[in-house]
Amino acid sequence: MEPAVLTGEHYITGDVACAEGALAAGCRFFAGYPITPATEIAEHMSIRLPNVDGTYIQMEDEISAIAAVLGASWTGAKSMTATSGPGFSLMMENIGLGICTETPCVIANVQRGGPSTGLPTQGAQSDMMQARWGSHGDYEIIVLAPSSCQDTFYLTITAFNLSETYRVPVLLMTDEIVGHMSEKVIIPKAHEIKTVSRVKPKGRKDHFKLFKPGAKGVAPMACAGEGYNIHVTGLTHDEKGYPVMSVDTQAEMMERITGKIRNNLADISRTESYLLDDAEIVVVSYGVSVRTSLAAVEEARKLGIKVGLLRLITVWPFPDDLIRNLSEKVKGFVTVEINLGQIHREVQRCVGWKVPTFLAGHPGGTIIPPENVIEILKEAF
Repeated sequence: MEPAVLTGEHYITGDVACAEGALAAGCRFFAGYPITPATEIAEHMSIRLPNVDGTYIQMEDEISAIAAVLGASWTGAKSMTATSGPGFSLMMENIGLGICTETPCVIANVQRGGPSTGLPTQGAQSDMMQARWGSHGDYEIIVLAPSSCQDTFYLTITAFNLSETYRVPVLLMTDEIVGHMSEKVIIPKAHEIKTVSRVKPKGRKDHFKLFKPGAKGVAPMACAGEGYNIHVTGLTHDEKGYPVMSVDTQAEMMERITGKIRNNLADISRTESYLLDDAEIVVVSYGVSVRTSLAAVEEARKLGIKVGLLRLITVWPFPDDLIRNLSEKVKGFVTVEINLGQIHREVQRCVGWKVPTFLAGHPGGTIIPPENVIEILKEAF
């Protein structure tokens, strides 16, 4: 049997790094359907999972793939799927089911240009609002955005750890550029990788409530076959899991599924800053566009422009307070993303009218040249 963690230095794509990160995190179930540019994740998992006592299954479509992932999670398996634009759209209803039923799992979206079939083989970052609001109803979701192959490996592990900790689907929003590029990835030894597993219930099984919040507002999770009374439904339900059609039960359920995220932002939210201490302008970016932004910031500094970079590792929940605090200290913001301003609108919302905000973006197909960012910095400030 192959080791679950292939330690050492590798030269691999972002998609393969995602698959290896999932295996290192303890993923042992993958269901998916081929779609460019995410197919390589599924292909690699189909080779590796059977050799580490895991299960790979190709489903008939993306709807059934996410349904299988949710079901596998309720058997106790760390589970995952991967897709891109059109498939991500098909998964939305069942992602909402996973949120409502508090089911830990990971969904990787290797973004491409859209809408519809769009640009299957060319990158974009145009599914970021869909990641936050794609399913119906109110809810909270965790979304991570890697900017390199090494980053993809580690953030896939982080996605599983957050998913297991907070009993929620976690979205890994990568893109075609990161997914298909090849870079050096260092995979540490298994004992050096921090993994998290869901909290299991204790005490008498006849007193167990499947959705009664515990530490951090998260209910311990019993799985099928462990002797507990399990009732899992997408209907509004009480702490036992049984449907109750009432305003009060709806309010209690919504407090559970939103409160466990909103009340733990310090643990969930991740950002990185570069040259922000004396910055008069803040470049906000995430994912592959961080690479563009970093190059632009370094070149702009040589030109005497005091600019710094704020990298959003966790895009959702959005770091509202951080952006608001920065807006009190700087002259303006530039958001860099491969879309027409999806996260830029969030920056504007947090900043209000305090300082000007600008977008360096386009509809997709390639990275944003650093020169585009520098031009905005020179002209606007």
